Amino acid sequence: MKIRLSKSFVVGAVLVVVISGGASAKTETCHPASKQQIAALFDRWNDSLKTGDPEKVVANYAPHSILLPTVSNKPRLTVEEKADYFRHFLEHKPVGTIELSEIMIECNTAIDAGLYSFKYADGSVVRARYTFTYEWNGHKWLITSHHSSKMPEGN
Repeated sequence: MKIRLSKSFVVGAVLVVVISGGASAKTETCHPASKQQIAALFDRWNDSLKTGDPEKVVANYAPHSILLPTVSNKPRLTVEEKADYFRHFLEHKPVGTIELSEIMIECNTAIDAGLYSFKYADGSVVRARYTFTYEWNGHKWLITSHHSSKMPEGN
């Protein structure tokens, strides 16, 4: 007995296998998160700035992450490069304040983008645009990318 399969059936079956990754596909469990929880990640980061310890700030970043900092032209990819940046940044004793935030949440990832400002110990203020991307690593949320740039029209 011969079974005839239509072209659309075969194409559909192939697509199902490709999309699902075949029999070895893993099911991802999404960690629940609210906008308030993601917003609190900035507070965690800002509190680590207040310690003055660059290692505590860098602990907020995933091992494979990028920092595009506010007051440096050099992208920071390694833990050492991030610590070096924060060592100098923390000399100003910055305290960050969110001015505008837009948070988007997906399965185990989140984006917080908007405007923030840093007040330094000498009273000066730097206003900047920011984007934090986060990933749930199975235990906690970590920064996978952080872009910060001074506002082009000054303070």
